[in-house]
Amino acid sequence: MKKIIAPIFGIMCMSGAIADNIDLDSAMANVRAACSGISKDMSELKTKAGINTAITAVGTVSGGVALGTGIAKANVDKEVEKLESILKKLEAAEQDDAGNITETTATTSDFEEIYLNATTVKTTLSELNEKSKTLGNVRTGTLAASTVTNVAGTAIAATNKIDKDLFQRIDECIAASKQLANSRLAAKVEGTASAEKLDKADKMSKACREYELVDLKSVNSRATGAAISSGIGIGTGLVGTITSAVANTNSTRQGDANKEKTLNTTANVMAGASTVASATATILNGTQIAAIKRVAKVADECEGAL
Repeated sequence: MKKIIAPIFGIMCMSGAIADNIDLDSAMANVRAACSGISKDMSELKTKAGINTAITAVGTVSGGVALGTGIAKANVDKEVEKLESILKKLEAAEQDDAGNITETTATTSDFEEIYLNATTVKTTLSELNEKSKTLGNVRTGTLAASTVTNVAGTAIAATNKIDKDLFQRIDECIAASKQLANSRLAAKVEGTASAEKLDKADKMSKACREYELVDLKSVNSRATGAAISSGIGIGTGLVGTITSAVANTNSTRQGDANKEKTLNTTANVMAGASTVASATATILNGTQIAAIKRVAKVADECEGAL
């Protein structure tokens, strides 16, 4: 008895489902209406993500240049500090003529470190100070450039998402595809559609139901992550730019040496932090492109089947 009831029950359920279905032509028309245009929207998201990746990559390079320049400046400043110390010894030493230090007043380290007259040391110091100032200006400029790219990156990433409307359209596409699968089954059982049309409906339904298998939310989560990273890049880049500019003013350079060193160190740290933030945003933008491509592939195949 049970063996007889089970098939009968299945047939009754199928008959109930078929009774609720719309005709095959209408179901196919609904899928075309619900699923069309999604591919174009995904393509636009992919393009914007690509642009943002390029922008934040420029920010990463700019931040890296700022950091490298800051480190180079720190090395030059060490040389300046070293020569200034030697110059003080030279000026304090007894001189025979034209600033040449005497063997009786100079220490062994003076001769080993540099055996030049005071005028030569001053010339070298002037050149190094000019080089230090130039490097400071480059660091400030590249930090500012990195900050600008992060501002642009934040603005793009914050909006480059699957919005509520697109989510709804994809949901409607999935629902219409499921309905099409039911209508196709009904038409096949009732024998009201050609084999060609049944095959077309099957391809449409299967292709568009692939949206169920892709992670749509990952597109938005990566955009949010990129926006946050670029936002951090803005903060660190801005602080670094201001700090670098202050450290490189004549009043600071000619004033408290410890203050100047602290400002330069802070500017370099901010340059490093800005570089890391830009690099993180670049990576997240790249992974967002990959996530968008997965959805876009489904969209292309779905609309290709329509």
